[in-house]
Amino acid sequence: MGKRKRGTHLGQVVDDEDGAVSREPDRIVVSQIRNKHRRSAEYAKLKQEKKLVKQKRLKARDAAEKRAVELGEAPPLRKVPRTIENTRELDETLAHPDDDELYADDAADEFSGHFNLEHTPKLLITSSSWCSIITIKFIAELLRVIPNCHYYKRGSYELKQIVRYAKNREFTSIIVIHDNRKEPNGMLLISLPDGPTAHFRLSSLVLSKQIKGHGKPTKHLPELILNNFTTRLGHRIGRMLASLFPQDPNFRGRRAVTFHNQRDFIFFRHHRYIFETKDIKDVMSKITTEKCSIKDRDSVKVKKPSKQAVISHLQECGPRFTLKLLSLQHGTFDSKYGEYEWLHKPDMDTSRRRFFL
Repeated sequence: MGKRKRGTHLGQVVDDEDGAVSREPDRIVVSQIRNKHRRSAEYAKLKQEKKLVKQKRLKARDAAEKRAVELGEAPPLRKVPRTIENTRELDETLAHPDDDELYADDAADEFSGHFNLEHTPKLLITSSSWCSIITIKFIAELLRVIPNCHYYKRGSYELKQIVRYAKNREFTSIIVIHDNRKEPNGMLLISLPDGPTAHFRLSSLVLSKQIKGHGKPTKHLPELILNNFTTRLGHRIGRMLASLFPQDPNFRGRRAVTFHNQRDFIFFRHHRYIFETKDIKDVMSKITTEKCSIKDRDSVKVKKPSKQAVISHLQECGPRFTLKLLSLQHGTFDSKYGEYEWLHKPDMDTSRRRFFL
């Protein structure tokens, strides 16, 4: 086939050698069909064709893997889908498990006393001078989640006065919940006595009563799960969040508190779990005998011994919310003369594949 020349109609291709004209079948463009019912039918047909092609490709892949296992060879590698996470920009501050400098920094930072079990976490939680009912309900649920947490009404006290009060009463952290338009929209976390101070944007709040089938947590100390805090900054934020909870969980209570970082959004979840031993019955094997005739050749069902498997169940207790780090400041709260370790700026959001935690 030759190149298409000017002046030919759509679907016609002119051969340069003998000048013959051959017509290709025109492809139907679904978006250009004006009739709604015909357009829907063509789209459904196109979707079904794509589905069949995908099924054939998956069957061929599974057959190739099975054939390789039977021959004792290594199965062909599966393609890894491209996601924003595995194509993220390289960060020089990634924390590695064999980094001696990181271990030295952890041994000398503000949270080393907590992880060495030198003191027990004791939290003071408060709100803005005026707060809504939703904020009060949210604080009440935080009191049930975090052990050894005490609520104090804000009143007309400034934040620096509250910091001095908490230091004198040997509190280890302060949590301040801010709200706007009758909804919580921010959280300030201050580690005592020497800081640091982290400011988060709070969003996607779901209280326990709004979660279908939620459970009631017990007073046992929960287990803490920190996931995907990979950079130096993320490692520091993870240690700061871990300092809110005691380091000796009571496994009998089967409580788990999770801080999951994904694309610099920290998702909070609170669950109860249970393990059950369940009998799994095998499929009934069918045995046909050769002695009986074709008419009387019925399948004989034989029961195989059942297998036991350990199955886990999760029940969410709530609340559920999302945090986004806005700033990390040296020392306790000081909006005027404070020195920032990290501050979010608008020009940092130029790439979707750039993450800081």
